[in-house]
Amino acid sequence: MRSIGVAVAGTGFIGPVHVEALQRLGMPVRGILGSSPEKSRAASEALGLPRGYASYEEILSDSTVQAVHLAVPNVMHYDFAYQALLAGKHVMCEKPLAMNAAEADALVALACEKNLHAGVCYNIRFYPLNLEARARVQEMGRIHSVVGRYVQDWLLYDTDYNWRVLSSEGGALRAVSDIGTHWMDLVCSITGLRAEAVFADLSIVHPVRKRPTGEVATYASTEGQELVEVPIETEDCGCVILRMNGGARMVLWVSQVTAGRKNYCSYEIAAENGSLSWCSERPNELFMGHRSKPNEVLPRDPALLNDFAAGFSNYPGGHNEGFPDTFKQCFRAFYEDIASGTDPRAARYPTFADGAHEIMLCDAILESHRTERWVHLQT
Repeated sequence: MRSIGVAVAGTGFIGPVHVEALQRLGMPVRGILGSSPEKSRAASEALGLPRGYASYEEILSDSTVQAVHLAVPNVMHYDFAYQALLAGKHVMCEKPLAMNAAEADALVALACEKNLHAGVCYNIRFYPLNLEARARVQEMGRIHSVVGRYVQDWLLYDTDYNWRVLSSEGGALRAVSDIGTHWMDLVCSITGLRAEAVFADLSIVHPVRKRPTGEVATYASTEGQELVEVPIETEDCGCVILRMNGGARMVLWVSQVTAGRKNYCSYEIAAENGSLSWCSERPNELFMGHRSKPNEVLPRDPALLNDFAAGFSNYPGGHNEGFPDTFKQCFRAFYEDIASGTDPRAARYPTFADGAHEIMLCDAILESHRTERWVHLQT
């Protein structure tokens, strides 16, 4: 696994997160690419990497790189992933996989044709107790409902700004695409359910935002900068109802304007033989609800988890694991599958096919919101 050379494209908030996780795994990170040679060089020095690439073409021509991580703006995902696959390199892409279903389907087809490993970084799956929930839900009988939310506050004010608010950079959906797809991927991976129809009602809280004349990093403040008004077409919050196969219903509230919630993801799964509840602010606890006996709270402890979940939990009970660890474990699954020669169709990580499914859901959610009706999916 550690003989697989990796390059990371993207020096914003999430690019260095990828680098750190890869370094913790002992992966040889050959270098990093920024939006300019100067940013590449500064990032490589700050992260202790041997090379700051001057262009994406340099990554693709680097024979020491077998896998590329994409942490660039959404609008670049398709082109960068397609080029990497054509160059024979495995790809781990940030979400969303592409800007629309046609692009996503083309990437799935190319990855299959090239027989390359291609993953989407839905890292929240890899909190150990979410892996445990996937096993436990199989014992709970028919699922009645899944409700939850993914909420943040970093775009609460009209002076909060980032490239993600622009449809030309991030896509027609924002809150749903950026964090809502994390929730949908998570609960579908746990339950094994698939959506048959969706209904969505979305809201733009700030139809005009104040953009700084300079560049703004994700989560950074614009205080003290010169501002200009920019019209906004992407949603700040909204509700999505999903009708699942087998009759279950899912309800998601997604928001980037909920004060005090910095990065809060939660779900509650209700089934005929019990319930499961988890939230990202207390990620080392899984609530297990019962009708006829006392409820339980399972702590994250490898000694108490099923073998698969325990394999992605590196610290003993009482030693909490959190957000950075989920990237490490997601990448562990990715590179172990590559090193072992696992068929990409049997991958243990979120695949391009999973990413394409989320894009299909996003397209349906947007159509539902615009037409104010249920949209049925091809399953």
